[in-house]
Amino acid sequence: MPMPPFSPKDEQPAATAETGAESVTGEVEQVVFTSADSDFIVARIAVPGEKTAITVCGPLAGIEPGQGVRLRGTWERHPRYGRQFRATDGETFVPVTEEGIRRYLGSGAFPGLAEKMAERIVDHFGADTLAILEKEPQRLSEVKGVGKKTIRKLSKAWQEQAHTRAAMLFFQSHGISLALSRRIFNHYGAEAARRVRADPYALAEDIDGIGFQTADRIARQMGLAEDSPQRVTAALVHILKQQSEAGHVFEPADTLTARCCRMVGCKPEAAEAALAEGVAAGKLVVEDLPESKGAAVFLKGLHHCEVELAAGLRILARSAIPRLAGTDPARAVASGERQLGIELAARQREAVGKALSGGVLVITGGPGTGKTTIVRAILNIYERFRHRVRLAAPTGRAAKRLAESTGAEASTIHRLLEFGPRERRFQRNAENPLKTDLLVVDEASMIDTVLMYHLVKALTPGTTMVLVGDVDQLPSVGPGSVLADIIASGLVPVVTLNEIFRQASRSRIVVNAHRINAGQMPLQEAASEENDFYFIEKGDPRVVSETILKLVAERIPKRFGLDPMEDIQVITPMHRGVVGTEQLNAVLQSALNPAGDNTLQTAGRWRPGDKVMQIRNDYDKEVFNGDIGRVASAGPEGVTVVFDGRPVLYTLSELDDLVLAYAVSVHKSQGSEYPCIVMPLMTQHYLMLQRNLVYTAITRARRLAVIVGQQRALALAVANDRPRRRFTRLAQRLAGQD
Repeated sequence: MPMPPFSPKDEQPAATAETGAESVTGEVEQVVFTSADSDFIVARIAVPGEKTAITVCGPLAGIEPGQGVRLRGTWERHPRYGRQFRATDGETFVPVTEEGIRRYLGSGAFPGLAEKMAERIVDHFGADTLAILEKEPQRLSEVKGVGKKTIRKLSKAWQEQAHTRAAMLFFQSHGISLALSRRIFNHYGAEAARRVRADPYALAEDIDGIGFQTADRIARQMGLAEDSPQRVTAALVHILKQQSEAGHVFEPADTLTARCCRMVGCKPEAAEAALAEGVAAGKLVVEDLPESKGAAVFLKGLHHCEVELAAGLRILARSAIPRLAGTDPARAVASGERQLGIELAARQREAVGKALSGGVLVITGGPGTGKTTIVRAILNIYERFRHRVRLAAPTGRAAKRLAESTGAEASTIHRLLEFGPRERRFQRNAENPLKTDLLVVDEASMIDTVLMYHLVKALTPGTTMVLVGDVDQLPSVGPGSVLADIIASGLVPVVTLNEIFRQASRSRIVVNAHRINAGQMPLQEAASEENDFYFIEKGDPRVVSETILKLVAERIPKRFGLDPMEDIQVITPMHRGVVGTEQLNAVLQSALNPAGDNTLQTAGRWRPGDKVMQIRNDYDKEVFNGDIGRVASAGPEGVTVVFDGRPVLYTLSELDDLVLAYAVSVHKSQGSEYPCIVMPLMTQHYLMLQRNLVYTAITRARRLAVIVGQQRALALAVANDRPRRRFTRLAQRLAGQD
């Protein structure tokens, strides 16, 4: 239930311990700072027992001067700002003291009511002011200068705020934080409480920061039964979302309903009924699988993306326009070789020739097989024939590398499609397509179903699309196996490059990558100045961690002249454990960027100079999943991170989008290259020991790759060429088997 209104008579200490946390209760004197793009505020709160108002900061958007507040959080002493209370959440109450009411009415929350007029009203009615405004607003005419027009405005504003107050009390009584309550109200408006009462599970679909577990807790507190159709349908949607995050586009119906029963404790018939209800409500789509293998269940949006992606690719493939207008392709390729000063191998010439025929082409191959040389030759010919050309890649780093290797302008796919943060959609689409004759997309193995759908949707029939990538790497982080499915479908020509060229063959990184991909153990020669691949045998995880620390902080910088922060990246298969990302980040942060006495920190974690990674696409900030930056500053207002020379501010409520990046997972390293990678590999990583994982990791290294761990773990990974299957129907749709 909501806490009672604050009264100065309450004997409430400034900070009390409550199950490890603390709380303060008081009245808001002043809102000092409000973030324009988040819930973060800084305020001054009058608290009984404190001689002066205390400073409070945290995700408390919506509090107004004069309001009573009870806040939960922790006390801290900031090096620059002194003693302050960092709130995590709290409740608000209508003010009851005359001074609080005076501040509240004059805070700007009531349009047209000047501060002096608010003082006159409170002077006249005292502590009864808000009761008068609620029940007898006509009595405000007793105050000199308050006419009928002012009374109507005040009464209207009070009634509008009544919706907010009622909704906030309802949400807070169900354990929803103040910031999240405000977010819900901002999304639903005056209908917020009614909407949540009608379907609390809609919160998980509509509001960022609320998942199934939170929505379920609210629903159960509201009395919804364990086998409520709403609850079971929401659980099905939740499971499908989890599966999409694991890379699946659909889930077999039998496994989906079985998981749902285990998750919410319902009977199979309840799960099947909820599935039917989800289909009827337009949330889910069910398709029969061929050969009587049951049914596939999709989230409606993912189903649409996969179906339309297949249709769009078929159109592009069948509307090929040859680009040389009567010129012999062989002569054009030979001319391009002369201009670029190169000599293409037979398979490379084949790839260039197919790109000149239009349609869709896939070029796949490992490191050192000449993919970049082919792209340069294709661009040379297209530009000589005055065709429009665009280059793109899934990540900023991959786009930058593509531009550097080709000498042509390249962008991320999101920037190419002109994502509009305000509209939350791509500006380039079927109605406003890209104006280009050729689109080359690098690192195509990283592209998931949803992004490829939007990309293909923005291309007109006749556009040539060349997808360049390494199909043997790990698939995309998002749902689908797009590049592999396109290749498997047989719809479009595929050129597979397997010849390692002379210069690349001198690199043990390249040679060993191909050996691993072929199921052979990597060559492990004695240390030499020319060697760029090392395996260091260590059996104990703690010794592995200590060895990695010494390699990154001392041995590699001393011997190879590489900067431990800028040039060396630790890559690991797992998140947990002694050699997982979490513990390795803590160890490396302490060694490479120790906290000094004068270092400003936020939440005790972030330090200026820290290496951090964005883990979700943020279209407003134009920072995307996998982007790595450096912390420039950290303070109570948030953290500023510099990405490729561009500073980006993260408020406290947005810090969950960042993780330390001294060590990153192999999946998160996709699309990036580093001068040096260091990788632990242990048998405790058994579930992740796959050939394509080790292959992907070492192909991230340009100059040096070091694996620290057990030979047995490496052998297990090299022998395991059975990557986890992803549930997708794109290949069948492309092949016309849907």
